[in-house]
Amino acid sequence: MLGSVEKTENAVEDVTTADFKAKVMDASAEQPVLVDFWAPWCGPCKQLAPVLEKIVQSAEGKVKLVKMNIDENPQIPGQLGIKSIPAVIAFQRGQPVDGFMGNVPESQIKGFIERLVGPIGSAFKEMLEVAENALESGDFDQALAGFQSAIQADDSKTEAYGGLARTLIRMGDIDGAREFIDALDDPIQKSPAISAALSEIKLSEQAGAVGDLADLQSKLEENPGDHQTRFDLAVGLNASGRYEEAADNLLAIIRAERGWNDEAARKQLLEFFDVWGPMAEHTREARRKLSAILFS
Repeated sequence: MLGSVEKTENAVEDVTTADFKAKVMDASAEQPVLVDFWAPWCGPCKQLAPVLEKIVQSAEGKVKLVKMNIDENPQIPGQLGIKSIPAVIAFQRGQPVDGFMGNVPESQIKGFIERLVGPIGSAFKEMLEVAENALESGDFDQALAGFQSAIQADDSKTEAYGGLARTLIRMGDIDGAREFIDALDDPIQKSPAISAALSEIKLSEQAGAVGDLADLQSKLEENPGDHQTRFDLAVGLNASGRYEEAADNLLAIIRAERGWNDEAARKQLLEFFDVWGPMAEHTREARRKLSAILFS
């Protein structure tokens, strides 16, 4: 089954004997639950807690953390045979499945959690960054492999699905990209990452209809005020990876006649931003220029 949208609930809850079944046993049917057994007098417990919470936070909702004060709730730790603290026990599907005792190093805690839920934190982000860099440099084979690895590492993150779809598009396999998107679970299909890929399909199809770039450039040189030709040229330039030139041509239309064709140039530029991504240098530069025009 393909992944679902990621959870963002990372608050650490206190748990008691009375609500242990609901907060741990029942909740572990949905995701692994870690129980941190501690006491106010325990110095190592206070050292472990912030490290454990940080690593759980980096798992971005894939695992839940709760804390039980053993002085106030001795029954559960007694049943589990816990004789020293700090102790952390992982529950899945209502059963204790793994655990550790003592103030162990951060790397061991991370490994403990990754045994439950797969790579967390920087591992997925590093995979995604490598794949994105490969895509931007035109190394499509490496990009495909990278996005596939990222999906295997964490199938709840929509960015990797979007990246794989965009790679297929830039390889010219529009039908393959559509088939891939159609096979995804509905929540992923509705994610911003897939919306950007669908926008890129639309732009690619538009580019196929605008004609030869050289012809468009010659036509524009003869009549620089021909907004439709400049618009078509921008679409073609974008499809060729000439993003800055594409943006500059749309900005020229907006600067000359903002309302032309129901603000088509501005709307097209916003679609470019969606496809390029908010952190791309050409997105940020074009957005700055657009703001200067609109608010001048």
